[in-house]
Amino acid sequence: MNFNITLLGTGCPAVSTTRYGAATLVRAGGQNLLVDVGSGVTQRLVAAGLNGADIDAVLVTHMHSDHLIDFYQYIISSWHQSRTKPQKIFGPKGIKKFVNDAMAVWEGERNLRIQFEQRTSTTAFEIEVFEFDSETPIIQTEHLTVKPIKVMHEPVDPAFGFYVEASGKKAVLSGDTRYCDNLIKQAQNADLLIHEVFIHGCMEVTGTRSAKGLKAVESYHTLSGQVGKIAAKANVKALALTHIVPPDADRAQLVSQAKADYGGPVIVGEDLMRFDLINRQVHHGNTAFSF
Repeated sequence: MNFNITLLGTGCPAVSTTRYGAATLVRAGGQNLLVDVGSGVTQRLVAAGLNGADIDAVLVTHMHSDHLIDFYQYIISSWHQSRTKPQKIFGPKGIKKFVNDAMAVWEGERNLRIQFEQRTSTTAFEIEVFEFDSETPIIQTEHLTVKPIKVMHEPVDPAFGFYVEASGKKAVLSGDTRYCDNLIKQAQNADLLIHEVFIHGCMEVTGTRSAKGLKAVESYHTLSGQVGKIAAKANVKALALTHIVPPDADRAQLVSQAKADYGGPVIVGEDLMRFDLINRQVHHGNTAFSF
């Protein structure tokens, strides 16, 4: 079986035309998993060759708007894309209320569409929501294991990353977190660590920003000078950077800072970059290289 991970969106809350909102596609163990539903996820999903009808489950890392803002867009799009199976949503405490509230906001408009368009199925609007609060596997089959990893993103609590194992390979997605010993423990010897990064010193006090506010934002993310240390301590085979703050950060600087502590491959993630874990290749646009 294949084990591919596509970075659908590598950006952050700051608006970017090249880095869309947080979202990652995991294709492993015969399943298509969508991790987070940030801004532009439905467009990026189609660009990656799938759509909402193909997704087996949505996994949510934490209750922050930049990871959830296109949730309803994903739901309604999957209906337009002829989804014929119920939705499965996995997330931390609070995700049930969020899903119920989001569906309630659009209930009137949705009912008008259903009545007027007379499609043969409304199954795309049937949603099973599963809340998790531990690191017990949430998906466990003969070919696939997915479990949450508790990370540190306080004051957002709980917050999780994900561990995915399939075809004898292991990948870890950090979600949003500051430097986290538990993530290092869970990522030991992973074939790929996909980790968020905040470039230290790149953001300036402008507009309504304050020095105190920037310091606060830094405090619950992983700084560019720390992410290589995490990869090294976890002894991962490769490190990919995502959720890049700010989105126009200098790529060469990012690689240099990470490599100061980590000797393995460092890849600055780009939207629609695909990682083939079986063949250890990265594909982006018309280029491909080994990692």
